[in-house]
Amino acid sequence: MAAHRKPKQRFCTGPAARTAATLALTGAATAAVLPGPAHADPQRTAAQVKAEVDRLYHDAEVATERYNGAKEKADAAEDALDDLRDEAARRTERLNTARDALGSFAAAQYRTGGLSTSVQLALSSDPDQYLERASYADRIGDRQAAALGKVRRQVAQIATLRSQAKGELAALTSRRAELKKHKATITTKLADARRLLDRLTPPERTAYENTDHGSADGTPSAGRAGRNTARGAVRAPNARAAEAVAFAYGALGKPYVWGATGPSSFDCSGLTQAAWRAAGVSLPRTTYTQINAGRRVSRSELAPGDLVFFYSGISHVGLYIGNGQMIHAPRTGSPVRIAPIDQMPFAGATRVA
Repeated sequence: MAAHRKPKQRFCTGPAARTAATLALTGAATAAVLPGPAHADPQRTAAQVKAEVDRLYHDAEVATERYNGAKEKADAAEDALDDLRDEAARRTERLNTARDALGSFAAAQYRTGGLSTSVQLALSSDPDQYLERASYADRIGDRQAAALGKVRRQVAQIATLRSQAKGELAALTSRRAELKKHKATITTKLADARRLLDRLTPPERTAYENTDHGSADGTPSAGRAGRNTARGAVRAPNARAAEAVAFAYGALGKPYVWGATGPSSFDCSGLTQAAWRAAGVSLPRTTYTQINAGRRVSRSELAPGDLVFFYSGISHVGLYIGNGQMIHAPRTGSPVRIAPIDQMPFAGATRVA
């Protein structure tokens, strides 16, 4: 029976025991402070989760506006490059025509044996007619040479401009690629934030999704109630502004998609651009260029149709509709809605027309 007895445990004493105890306590503390990836930061409160998601959404919107600006410039560079290529093709065709004419002139000289003017004059049966033709040929040759030189210079200039445009396009394409990578990073962060949101209770999640964010107190969205109270409450200052406001009302409920300009989805500056495009006014693509697209107005002067901008970096824009409210495309996961302009840090306003 003794062979099957459980051996007695031996307990360390002295320095070795103290060291072992310290290591054990340290490991336990580390396990408590550094949770595994499956249970990241379990002590984070609902308010902290919401604040982190708000920050990530704001970062994503900043990146989106930068991407939109780079894409706009890249598209313009591509258009310019296409125009340059077309012009180069036309001028090259003119050059070829001039070369053909020059070749015909050379062939005529070959057929006459390349005879000198004096010899041709001596052999001509009608010297007066020859002199007249020779003078005319010289004038034609001079004009051909001048035209050829001009076309060559034009083609050389176009080649230079085309090279410059290619370089600019390459730089912009590279910048756009960098912004896409940045956007991918933001998207990853947003995915992490969505996983955090999944830890909220259903009522907390619903309340978050139905709230416009940006103010310290999380002012609730006017998206649903505002549909019936804000429409027509304040008259637009002119017909174009009224058309822009009407378009924005028609976009209520459509999803936010970064980089989208309609008609089925929008980002913030895409919505304002589309609204004013429907009114016959062309706006630039980004928030930080739209703010310079019209006349600046103070907050007290706001009228329906004005563009209202937020944050110090001018990273968000909405369309003012009166009574302290705007229609805007808020963020990923939230559709176009009506909201108070007080919910975010006001940065300025512009009257387009």
